[in-house]
Amino acid sequence: MTVLTIRQIKQQIGQLTNGDTSSQIPSFWLTDWLLHVIDKPKLFLMTDDDYQLTDSELAQFNAGVVKMQQGIPLAYLIGQQEFWSLNFNVNEYTLIPRPDTEVLVEQVLNWINTQPVLRNHKRLLDLGTGSGCIAISLAHELKHADWQVVAVDLSLDALKVAQHNAVSNDVAHVEFIQSSWYQALPTGDEQRFDVIVSNPPYIDEADEHLAGLTAEPISALSAPNHGLADIEHIVVQATTYLCAGGLLAIEHGFDQGAAVRQLFLDSGFESVHTVQDYGGNERVTLGCVPNSNVYHRF
Repeated sequence: MTVLTIRQIKQQIGQLTNGDTSSQIPSFWLTDWLLHVIDKPKLFLMTDDDYQLTDSELAQFNAGVVKMQQGIPLAYLIGQQEFWSLNFNVNEYTLIPRPDTEVLVEQVLNWINTQPVLRNHKRLLDLGTGSGCIAISLAHELKHADWQVVAVDLSLDALKVAQHNAVSNDVAHVEFIQSSWYQALPTGDEQRFDVIVSNPPYIDEADEHLAGLTAEPISALSAPNHGLADIEHIVVQATTYLCAGGLLAIEHGFDQGAAVRQLFLDSGFESVHTVQDYGGNERVTLGCVPNSNVYHRF
């Protein structure tokens, strides 16, 4: 097998990332994959250009490049994705956590921190938890504040990944439940939540971009009714499961802000507003169940 150095591999990466844009692989995918294969820190690529890959390292690197060219994301090759400074295992049963979803976590924490009054027994629900990145990140931040976090997903395979991620991130106080949205959850005043959060499927089933996301579970990406069907279900049912003054926070598509705000308003939520993601797109809509005795500050 041909012996290649880091310098030669970097030259190959340059050729791969400067070609046809329709099949172009992000350059950081290739460099991060190389670092994963040789098990070295990032600085190594700048200081050790003459390092020669072993036969097995070169074979592994080339096999990964082929898979990326076939549409397999880097996170699935490595099996991990960082989110909220934590590491999460991911596989074909879970979506890959996106940086913009950190806005959802951030907004929920901001709301919690500005509430003058919350119940002693505080509860938070994450609907469609997937890898568990939202529920676990929130539980990690709230672990000293006596919060009970419940995370549900329809997929048992996804829940297994989420449970593993809770353990690996040293987060013990998350209850994982198999459920189609609220279906398996009990109702009643004692079972209500102070916060419900969700990053549901919201891509239009006819969206042409779905063709490029075939490696991820489509059921976790797209929804009927122009991508709004699951969001509407979550919003309409939320008041049954939220306590008075409770918060609903939902991630959605960049062009769905107005429609989602209207769903919130039609269901009787107040203080309804939408927050932009890091790219300046409308991404997270929040609203509260009315409670004349609670003053909501955002």
